[in-house]
Amino acid sequence: MSTPHPFATTLHIRDHCLCLHAQRAARRLSRRFDEAMRPVGITSGQFSLLNGLNRPEPPTIGAVASLLAMDRSTVTANLKPLERQGLVQIELDPEDRRGRRIALTEQGLALLAAATPIWAREHAAIEATLNGGGDALRGGLNLLS
Repeated sequence: MSTPHPFATTLHIRDHCLCLHAQRAARRLSRRFDEAMRPVGITSGQFSLLNGLNRPEPPTIGAVASLLAMDRSTVTANLKPLERQGLVQIELDPEDRRGRRIALTEQGLALLAAATPIWAREHAAIEATLNGGGDALRGGLNLLS
């Protein structure tokens, strides 16, 4: 026979669980940025991925996966629609023929340039609602990531 889980414990977890609060906030932020990015035809996740590819040298899939805290197969799956749209180009790594490097195309760079001011406006609006402008929240999240 299992021990009953008191409702008071449920309420305590609801009110104090950092994971639950981070997940809820992440979903709300994603929806908000998805809506903001709609005019340029990408999602907030695609914006983060395109931004992560904006480097002097095309990164490996592994480097992008590490930056975004995703597994390589998820990054690869998320790159496919961007590749079909002509926003990124996936090539063999000249230093390791088993690996792949991803580069933004001219079209991808142009889209990122159009999306960045949208991100900046939305981000500033969100930070304006936070005590300390988001520095404390960002610092705490960085400690956990």
